[in-house]
Amino acid sequence: MNADVTVDHTAEVSPWNDTTASVAARVDALIDAMTLREKTAQLYGVWVGASDEGGEVAPHQHDMEEAVDLDALLPTGLGQLTRPFGTVPVDPALGALSLARTQARITATNRFGIPALAHDECLAGFAAWGATAYPVPLSWGATFDPDTVGRMASAIGRDMRAVGVHQGLAPVLDVVRDARWGRVEETIGEDPYLVGTIGTAYVRGLESAGIVATLKHFVGYSASRAGRNLAPSSMGPRERADILLPPFEMAIREGGARSVMNAYTDTDGVPSAADEELLTGLLRDTWSFDGTVVADYFAIAFLKTLHGVAAEWADAAGLALRAGVDVELPGVKTYGAPLAEAVADGRVPETLVDRALRRTLTQKARLGLLDPDWNPLPAALEGADLDDPAALRGRIDLDSPANRALARTVAEEAVVLLSNDGTLPLARPRRIALLGPNADEAVAVLGCYSFPQHIGVRYPGTPHGIELPTLRVALAAEFPDARITFARGTGVDDGDLTGLPEAVRVAREADIALVVLGDRAGLFGRGTSGEGCDVETLALPGAQQRLLDALLDLGTPLVTVLLAGRPYSLGRAVEESAAIVQSFFPGEEGTHAIAGVLSGRVNPSGRLPVGVPRGPGSQPATYLGAKLAHAGEVSSIDPTPAFPFGHGLSYTRFDWTDLSVDDQEAPTDGEFTLTFTVRNTGGRSGTEVVQLYLHDPVASVVQPVQRLVGYARVDLEPGEARRLRVTVPADLASFTGRDGRRVVEPGALELRLAASSADPRLTARVALTGVERHLDHTRRLRSVVEQEPAARARAE
Repeated sequence: MNADVTVDHTAEVSPWNDTTASVAARVDALIDAMTLREKTAQLYGVWVGASDEGGEVAPHQHDMEEAVDLDALLPTGLGQLTRPFGTVPVDPALGALSLARTQARITATNRFGIPALAHDECLAGFAAWGATAYPVPLSWGATFDPDTVGRMASAIGRDMRAVGVHQGLAPVLDVVRDARWGRVEETIGEDPYLVGTIGTAYVRGLESAGIVATLKHFVGYSASRAGRNLAPSSMGPRERADILLPPFEMAIREGGARSVMNAYTDTDGVPSAADEELLTGLLRDTWSFDGTVVADYFAIAFLKTLHGVAAEWADAAGLALRAGVDVELPGVKTYGAPLAEAVADGRVPETLVDRALRRTLTQKARLGLLDPDWNPLPAALEGADLDDPAALRGRIDLDSPANRALARTVAEEAVVLLSNDGTLPLARPRRIALLGPNADEAVAVLGCYSFPQHIGVRYPGTPHGIELPTLRVALAAEFPDARITFARGTGVDDGDLTGLPEAVRVAREADIALVVLGDRAGLFGRGTSGEGCDVETLALPGAQQRLLDALLDLGTPLVTVLLAGRPYSLGRAVEESAAIVQSFFPGEEGTHAIAGVLSGRVNPSGRLPVGVPRGPGSQPATYLGAKLAHAGEVSSIDPTPAFPFGHGLSYTRFDWTDLSVDDQEAPTDGEFTLTFTVRNTGGRSGTEVVQLYLHDPVASVVQPVQRLVGYARVDLEPGEARRLRVTVPADLASFTGRDGRRVVEPGALELRLAASSADPRLTARVALTGVERHLDHTRRLRSVVEQEPAARARAE
């Protein structure tokens, strides 16, 4: 091993390095030995290579990023290293070596030999150059498949560990409340049960690889007014408790998440970063969370600059520390000198510093960073000539064939067939017109937190680092005997219609026309979807609707394909397209998945995690609304979606029959058991997604008309039937009552087994009996769906 990545293990083992002692004893010994400046140094990060120059940085980064003198900073230690791979394009092996050298420098410089904890983004795959770009979280939701999402997360975590990263800033557990919000692509959907179960699977997968999963954004970020990024949230306590908090609770209780990131927004005037009731009272005292709370980037400083609840940096630090924020990210602005000075002069109690420090050091100890034999060099680089960069390049593969196969599986399961008049699957077309701004655009499959769109755009000319076949290329491979003619028609958002006549001509001369529309992911207004890319309406960006309408005027059958980060109103296309295929930024293998659905090689099984609006201006709207939030005689606005939550078609047919209920009555602390049969009555294998909704007709507090409380993917061969057994605990009928406590009330319920939120197939009318029952955070959080052995029968 080269000297610059060697950690000296010859010194006498200190109490905090003694692995035979308890973690608590080791951490206490370390805290007792530290000065105040050494303590606060463990509570912030450093963003090496971050720039505050140019127009491509995030808003306010100009104000927050300052030059850091590492020589002056490191002797007191360092808590975190920010985005060592997600800042500039770097070969993974060379990046891993650079990180190892930095860690060796950190440990050699501070007197306790404590390395930094390295964190990075992993929202849709590890956000590093050359790493697999998986589908975005909205596509995870469309799979309705926690198991596959969990396997994906494990693969992401293994890649992060392979290069020396310890913490991943994912998953996003915000529940969509307004599809105009730019970060919809980063969410899992509009239903808390779907978000919770899929998000928990992701957490389990990431944590199984040894990576600290970070839940974000806690809480209310997605409920901002008018869908505007960072705008205040005005939700009531019941919306917060029953819609926005459950995914976080599930991911902590069942997923074992070890970190939480605060939301930027304020709720009813209290910023999340300064909300002691939220970050300490609920998160720690009620839910017993014992991990770390990290600040969203610059969020502590924003208490002064954006929220106006702090006059000085030290005041902001005191507010956040008292609320329960343990670590300032991405750099040091408030938890450095301002915090130390505030403690020294008595404005902030040192006990608050020690509380946060104990949590951060406990996490480092559990990660092995305080062990005497800790080695910063990744296993893949051991034995290599570390002084030969040419020999190191390519030594670590973050986009392996196994990764790509998994990315394709997720992408295929996430494609949603919204409508189909029988045109799909395509039967050997001779002449295909391929049209639209996303038909021949490589990055059209990527979300805003993919490396090429998040960082790569700042380095023009740098290769993407991964293969990104366009849909045009994928279709040529899928239909080798067809003549495919391409015309762009218009851009994603440029409004240019000069290409419209050519697109019309090409479509008129074809047997089938495919128009590929949607978004371009970006940041802070540089895209049509992504962080800071909020919209006023859900009309297609630019002149895309004009292109779509012109093509619908022709006699050529038109298949509309969406590569997007949010759902859009499609106007006439809802009724007049031969078929509509929806894909939410499906990642590097996404175009192969879409081509497979178009050809029939893949039988679509995706279901909508968010409804597709019928009109562009009916937001915010959600299927979770109470009766008066839906269409009715009291308003001239009809928010009924064109395609509802949970909707998706297949190339085969399924029948649901033979519902039985073990007992139609159960006590308020009991459960219901439903059994029914699903049969594939079509001519090819396929997957049905069984969804279970709960309807509570009379409650002491207004309830949604229905809400998801269970689901399962059921794979069936032609003629095959499967008996499903669903156990529904009464706890899932609970809600936040008038007194603020969670309650299960006796009374009638409906359990609706459905193919979507608007397509019930079987309904069980049941009743809860006995006394009203109050629940705490130990309640049961999910239904159990069991699939009995398959039975075969002749298809009708």
